Amino acid sequence: MPSVALVVLDTLRKDRFDEQFDWLPGTRFERAYAPSHYTVPSHAGLFTGHYPSETGTNAESHEFDPPMPTLAERCREAGLTTRAFTANANVTREFDWDRGFDHFDGAWNCRHANAEADVFEWNAFIREHSDEGPARYAKALWACLTSDCDTLASLRHGAEIKYRTHTVEDSGAREALEYVRGTDFDDEEFLFVNLMEAHAPWDPPEAYRSVDLDVHPGFEETVRGDEIDGDRVRQAYDDSVRYLSDIYRDIYAELDAEFDHVVTCSDHGEMLGEHGIWGHGYGLYPELTHVPLVVSGLGGADERDETVGLLDVHRTVLELAGAVPDGGPESATGRGRDLREPLEPTEGVLTEYLGLNWFRRRTLAEADYADAADFDERLYGIALDEDYYGFETLDGFRAEGSTSVADPRARMASLVDDLTYHRGRKDGEYSEAVMEQLADLGYA
Repeated sequence: MPSVALVVLDTLRKDRFDEQFDWLPGTRFERAYAPSHYTVPSHAGLFTGHYPSETGTNAESHEFDPPMPTLAERCREAGLTTRAFTANANVTREFDWDRGFDHFDGAWNCRHANAEADVFEWNAFIREHSDEGPARYAKALWACLTSDCDTLASLRHGAEIKYRTHTVEDSGAREALEYVRGTDFDDEEFLFVNLMEAHAPWDPPEAYRSVDLDVHPGFEETVRGDEIDGDRVRQAYDDSVRYLSDIYRDIYAELDAEFDHVVTCSDHGEMLGEHGIWGHGYGLYPELTHVPLVVSGLGGADERDETVGLLDVHRTVLELAGAVPDGGPESATGRGRDLREPLEPTEGVLTEYLGLNWFRRRTLAEADYADAADFDERLYGIALDEDYYGFETLDGFRAEGSTSVADPRARMASLVDDLTYHRGRKDGEYSEAVMEQLADLGYA
């Protein structure tokens, strides 16, 4: 039974991937599309093979509680050891993304959200007492020792925060490299990795950093219409992508030596001022949905131009891992197709914008942004064979490329009608440490 590693290079645009990752071996799918515009719904599609609207993990809820089996669950049922390493606070135990994994680890900035024990909220306490000078650290230590938490786990976490804050220059990729080098992988293994170097706030090591940013613009700056120094923002993003390419070269070499197949993709892109939009909080523009996808070990052509989606990655990983169940309903394998073989023309790959996520909706309401409600509606897009991509916006339907399909919008509407919207579990109250991490990423 083969072993498979699935690596998500979070927020990496297809155009920047083409510029910086020419070294990455494998079969490149030039027309791959993410099912949505940001991390949570796209990962839900990747992990289930279903569109985010069908999983219950979308704008209404970041908690991962789909009604169908997950990729990790299927792999574990097939006898593989399942592991994960995440540098994204959205994809952590706090939101139940550990479902199906035997081992679930993450970068230092996700330790609190991944903790199985009740860990003291160091950052929140120190921030609350920031005007008390160095004495706040002693007060925080006393609060940790006397509060209702796991004391040893909390002390370890506090020491790591102190150390990492002053020594770490990336968003978790170095730790991911250490993790891969230090793990004794089984012969039959499924590994998931999320790397955040292309995600704001962009702060690569000094050797890669040519500009410093005070503001990493996102959805709020878009709504307000702030004046942004676009050249500096794009340079900061490009610096981080260059670093990601170099550090991933080392990570990939380790994975390639351990695993039969390595699947590398992005979950979404980033708006860098196109159409006056920043970040990835709104829209289905191709800068957001057209993503890189490379699969090692398939043989055949180095480049393929069929229109595919991340839902196809789900099915392909199941096939590569020997984890496809015999018979059973579609929910067992999802909507995706096996990328190992040439594909028949697709009915279309959907993209979904399901409104403002609940974090952002709350933040904007508190800030009294009257225009924000305009962004809180469902929009859809469709990628078809040849080179067509059409998508809805608040200002109407846009399209690029051409297709032999007579009425792409009607085809899109038909595919949308085939979806069964699943309302997921309502998000609960989360720790200040987790909300702070989401705020740093521009979500809360």
